[in-house]
Amino acid sequence: MLSAPATALERIRTLVVRDHEEIGRLVAKRIAELIRERTAKGKPTVLGLATGSTPIEVYRELIRMHRTEGLSFRTVTTFNLDEYYPMPPESIHSYHTFMWENLFNHIDIERVNVHIPAGDSPRETIEEVVRRYEDQIVAAGGIDLQVLGIGKTGHIGFNEPGSGQESPTRIVTLDVVTRRDAAADFFGEEYVPREAITMGVATILAAREIAILATGEHKAAIVRRAVEGNVDMEVAATFLQEHPNTTFYVDRGAAAELTRIVTPWLVDQVEWTADLTVRAVVWLARQTGTAILKLTQRDYATHKMSSLVAKHSSPGTVNGLVFNALGAKIRGRSKLPRGQRILCFSPHPDDDVISMGGILHKLTLNQNVITVAYMTSGNIAVFDHDVRRYVDFLSRLARDRGLGKEGVEQLAQRVRDFLDHKLPGEVDIAEIQDVKRIIRESEAVSGIETVGLHASNARFLNLPFYQTGKVRKDPIGPADVAIVRALLDEIQPHLVFVAGDLSDPHGTHRMCKEAIDEALNQRDGERPEVWLYRGAWQEWPVTDATWLVPLSQEELRLKIKAIFKHQSQKDSAPFPGADDREFWQRVEARNKDTAALLDHLGLAEYYAMEAYVVPQSEAL
Repeated sequence: MLSAPATALERIRTLVVRDHEEIGRLVAKRIAELIRERTAKGKPTVLGLATGSTPIEVYRELIRMHRTEGLSFRTVTTFNLDEYYPMPPESIHSYHTFMWENLFNHIDIERVNVHIPAGDSPRETIEEVVRRYEDQIVAAGGIDLQVLGIGKTGHIGFNEPGSGQESPTRIVTLDVVTRRDAAADFFGEEYVPREAITMGVATILAAREIAILATGEHKAAIVRRAVEGNVDMEVAATFLQEHPNTTFYVDRGAAAELTRIVTPWLVDQVEWTADLTVRAVVWLARQTGTAILKLTQRDYATHKMSSLVAKHSSPGTVNGLVFNALGAKIRGRSKLPRGQRILCFSPHPDDDVISMGGILHKLTLNQNVITVAYMTSGNIAVFDHDVRRYVDFLSRLARDRGLGKEGVEQLAQRVRDFLDHKLPGEVDIAEIQDVKRIIRESEAVSGIETVGLHASNARFLNLPFYQTGKVRKDPIGPADVAIVRALLDEIQPHLVFVAGDLSDPHGTHRMCKEAIDEALNQRDGERPEVWLYRGAWQEWPVTDATWLVPLSQEELRLKIKAIFKHQSQKDSAPFPGADDREFWQRVEARNKDTAALLDHLGLAEYYAMEAYVVPQSEAL
């Protein structure tokens, strides 16, 4: 658990922990304590449960406790927060399916004690259905502990902006942002239901204890709004400020904008470490619009940073210290490795060029031996219309050239037959999954060839955890780690690049890093240096970056050209996140913005810049 203390600005008790796994352990531990306490007293336990990616770690830990510690759920009754409407319970998109796959099938809970809103109820019976749901909660004695996630609009359950504090369980119309966030699960926003049945705010607040969870930097802004902002009907999570026993569990990414994290010197006395000094002075320069070397005593005093100047005797000393620290991060081609074995792990078949296309080109010119390992096929991120286009190409080629025409036509017909009757989000047949995988592989090879590498530099690992055919993946297992370790043993790299992104919407980056970390920990001998890069969503702040790699206008153009080779992801990618821009546009903006910030701070002016973090234990 991180040590930053809570502040008076925080109106909900908030625990900041290192990662999603620790959140899972803490919340599962609290649930287990509650079940055991009440069971010992001969009382049942009533849990309110949530769905989505955030609570999965909680459910995995509860399953582990059931299997290895004997935690029993026979005296537990559960009520789920919500369900899409209309939604048959057997649908792969239903929260019924989610809960049974991710929890109930793996514990000893009695089926009769599981309650999930009936998304298949006839429209004319909805009022009766939601009233009965409320009555069932009351009859069970009320909810002892309610688990919540938080949406980008601040919704809890499906209580969208405008939900009142007294709102009961009801049917609601989903917000545009909510439907867009769910689009990836349904393989298109047009397939996301427009309505849902949800517990109301009043129902949630009636729980005796509430645990609300948030992970990832994409939740940072709404976490701060919920915790530090005023109570507001437009942000349902702010109503939790008035609950007497609520705890907000957040990881480092989700906590990134809390005042105690981003500007702790504004709320309390701080110890001015080297890292905090750099962060504070860069913040001050941006607040004042002044280059670092021009900051004055008055600037420091006005922004509650006089103690920093006192520690170093003068503003000029502090300014020079931070200016030099930032300058030392800049690494042009001459300061990058030469003649080394380098292994770049790319979670999807485009993360390499999106995130580090510039440095890949420089490292190639420096005559390093480079392997790019694509960890997953990325096949679910290929549109069906691309598959139709490619099988049509194969059919035409076979017809015109007489190349195995019969086999090609059989494949093409099987693909077309399936796609003609495919339901939204339905798992593709094996043939289509293979076509989509091959599309991504061919694009990946073309991408690295653009920056100077060859097809022989690419490895396609196809880790098993990804091969579900669905957006939700299996946990990382021994087979995944073994594949990664075998590659590490074969390459024996001096330097390894790893995606360290905390905002990947579906967790593939995080899971791939988990496999790499475990594989590195299992190996004997000298550990390679690890550099972390960011994915398509954000860049490392200059204050966090260990190394800043400048790119010329020509190098940035080459990087964008490599991104263009991923045609299946261009124009409108299936999983774009919350950003409407194409991946190349995000890259261009973030690389230019990083360089522009350094220019603003008074350092050398560059056209564009990539950022990398070396974990502290491995920094030079």
